[in-house]
Amino acid sequence: MTFDRLVCANCAAPVSQGRCRVCRASRERLQQEGPSGGLTPVALIALLVILVAALALVAQQTA
Repeated sequence: MTFDRLVCANCAAPVSQGRCRVCRASRERLQQEGPSGGLTPVALIALLVILVAALALVAQQTA
């Protein structure tokens, strides 16, 4: 989800507008994290390996 659709719990305005300090802080944090949510490439690869292992285990148990 992108921050342009998020609504601030503090001022009830879209976070992308940055009306209050909470909006501005959230917007800044989301912009720094980028589209991957702050995950490093190594963490993404580790998640992929775990997912493939889990799928192989399920396939082995059903066979």
